[in-house]
Amino acid sequence: MDKFVERQEALKLLNAPTPEERLANLAIVLGSEKEKPEVKPQFANNHIHTIYSFSPYSPTAAIYCARDEGLETAGIMDHDSIAGAVEFRKAGKIAGIGTTCGMECRASLDGTRMAGRKLNNPDQAGIAYMAIHSVPDSGFAKLQEVFGPLREKRNERNRKMTANINALMESKGITLDFDKDVLPISQYANGGSVTERHLLCALSEKIIARAGKEKCAEFVEEQLGIKLSEKQKGQLSDPQNPHFVYDLLGVMKAELVEKIYVPATEECISFKDLVKLADEAGAILCYPYLGDITDSVTGDKKAAKFEDEFLDDLFEMLKEEGVHGVTYMPARNTKEQMTRLQNLCREYGMTEISGEDVNSSRQSMICTQLEDPQFKHLVDATWKLIEREKVSE
Repeated sequence: MDKFVERQEALKLLNAPTPEERLANLAIVLGSEKEKPEVKPQFANNHIHTIYSFSPYSPTAAIYCARDEGLETAGIMDHDSIAGAVEFRKAGKIAGIGTTCGMECRASLDGTRMAGRKLNNPDQAGIAYMAIHSVPDSGFAKLQEVFGPLREKRNERNRKMTANINALMESKGITLDFDKDVLPISQYANGGSVTERHLLCALSEKIIARAGKEKCAEFVEEQLGIKLSEKQKGQLSDPQNPHFVYDLLGVMKAELVEKIYVPATEECISFKDLVKLADEAGAILCYPYLGDITDSVTGDKKAAKFEDEFLDDLFEMLKEEGVHGVTYMPARNTKEQMTRLQNLCREYGMTEISGEDVNSSRQSMICTQLEDPQFKHLVDATWKLIEREKVSE
């Protein structure tokens, strides 16, 4: 059987409706394995999204895919939720994969020296994405308790953005119903979050149904007025493209978010409260470095300037507020950006954590840059996180 087809068949089982089914199926899939994947200990990834935010993978499927690509470790990182972590941890034990658990969220910069600044959030100034890494099992319930009401607040904004999508699309014969089209493709009922990607995924499915895969590229350019690159045209003109909806979603995210976006306010925890919460949960709070972008690795971010011009001041603020780490993605930035960032991490005593932001079936779990000696320590750091969480169990 073709390797891709074999993986897709496994994913059907590993994306079953319940965690119990998924975990049982993982044991069956691994038990029927004829050949184990080649192990690649030089790689690690601590930023894998699951269906509890937005991803083609359940926590169990994410573990399977990480192992299938040769990883010995894997890290979960969902938006506003850590509901998938228990399943992720159990799947890791079944598969013999070291696990580290975390979640990401947005925090208000009000009250800090970065108030009002545009940092690592492409859509809104004054709000920063933050990563809560290395959460022990004892911290899961606390984080879910705090972020539950914030997820509800986020859905109030999601409904407004759905209305904005409809204002843009009704003339094209497309409308979204948040309760019927968006919520069912999320894990909101099970403690997960609903993100902009869910809205745009639901929209992408509607576009595909309206235009058909053969005419999708034509519809996007002629009806929506979005200029596609030759690569995008090729992807969105191929009915056999297995990543079709994710490729269309990437285009929608890059081109439409600024038109439909509603500023986040009440759903964003204050920076000081987040620092305190991470400490209470026994986690390591990290700032996810974005850096000025030229070519987005995920294909859904436009070229833009972010925190590079005032990076020294940012590190001063992080130290002042009690942030203990920085997380970054070597594939996304230049060698010069990475060298500068690493030097600042060492100067300020920040833990360095790596991870490639996986939320599409087209993406690999592996960041090849980790083979560079400049990043070898990031794999060692991952094992330290895993051991840290084991001690806390």
